[in-house]
Amino acid sequence: VQLQASGGGLVQAGGSLRLSCAASGLTISHYVMGWFRQAPGKEREFVARIAWRYHATYYSDSVKGRFTISRDDAKNTMYLQLDSLKPEDTAVYYCAADNGACDRVQDVDYWGQGTQVTVSS
Repeated sequence: VQLQASGGGLVQAGGSLRLSCAASGLTISHYVMGWFRQAPGKEREFVARIAWRYHATYYSDSVKGRFTISRDDAKNTMYLQLDSLKPEDTAVYYCAADNGACDRVQDVDYWGQGTQVTVSS
């Protein structure tokens, strides 16, 4: 199983990025897919998730209204659109696949390798 995250980079505050997570070895339509992030010196935290059923979404309060999670089951790929970025969004972003709720680090079944997002002020 491999989750390949990409799309990170350096952007100014207020800017946008689109992260992608391409899956191989598993079918994302069978899992709840999610994004987590880890800032320097901090614990990894939940960002957003999208369910296999009805593509229902759920976001952390810190990103609600600014980030949008989506999935293309035909491409076996998940996305995270990051808009109105803030310096505090700076972190390594990880994609995840889970048979459960995919909102707790300790419960995630599969992790991607992470992609760096840096937001300058």
